[in-house]
Amino acid sequence: MNIRSFQDRVFDWVNYAFMLLLAIVMIFPFFYLFSVSFTTYEEFLRSQLLLWPRKWSIVAYEYIFSSHSFIRSLRVTVYITILGTLVNLFFTTTMAYGLSRKIYGQRFIMLAILFTMLFSAGMIPTYLVVKETGLLDSIWSLILPAAIAPFNLIIVRQFFMSLPQELSESALIDGASDLVIFRKIVLPLSKPILAAFGLFYAVGHWNNYFAGILYLNDQTKWPIQVILRQIVVQSDAMNALGVINPEMLANQPPPETVQMAAILISTLPILIVYPFLQKHFAKGVMIGSIKG
Repeated sequence: MNIRSFQDRVFDWVNYAFMLLLAIVMIFPFFYLFSVSFTTYEEFLRSQLLLWPRKWSIVAYEYIFSSHSFIRSLRVTVYITILGTLVNLFFTTTMAYGLSRKIYGQRFIMLAILFTMLFSAGMIPTYLVVKETGLLDSIWSLILPAAIAPFNLIIVRQFFMSLPQELSESALIDGASDLVIFRKIVLPLSKPILAAFGLFYAVGHWNNYFAGILYLNDQTKWPIQVILRQIVVQSDAMNALGVINPEMLANQPPPETVQMAAILISTLPILIVYPFLQKHFAKGVMIGSIKG
């Protein structure tokens, strides 16, 4: 019978208290965003710290969804996130699989990859490369320069190397090519790590706003994070959103409630997707990080 000592129970309670405090600190910003975004104009002006609205209002959300620029940028961001994540996973897995095999110059290629982890080219050289390749004002400028993350590539390669070699050898004896082995054996066994790094890449694309500011002059191609930055930085949120409804313009809610509603809407898709991938998340990262 396992009897825990007094010190062990105290340690458990301290851990519980710490985790509860940590959870509150992390949840509170979302709770505050939610409360402010649904409050009325009068209550917002009256309250210094609003924790729960007494009277609910959806005016801020009506403003946002009446904005053509916000809806358009939301569609652009969804498109970039899906397409960019597929491109990331394709290039990362194919290169990682190639490097997991014994090929000529493997050591030099791995050293080159490690070099890019320690020393990046910098903003101006990267901008010049994007410009000279004709990617300016194209959504591909947000996808192709970051097609492969070196750290993710190394972890995925380690995972591929941990797979039983007997599977590949048996397939080779049966006449399967490397491409068939990769597609029919390696990828089906790699679902946890694909889900984990797919989530990493998707969150990166969803939250990426600096590349949009740097490479895109056409406002119709701006992702949601650039519009969100305009809303937060500019005091006139209606101008940033491009609201054209005269009735809406005559009854503007406080810019702060519009900012909170916009932040909540732009964060919600990732929060919805995460629970469906959470079961693969820890498993995928742990499996890939073992066997260095």
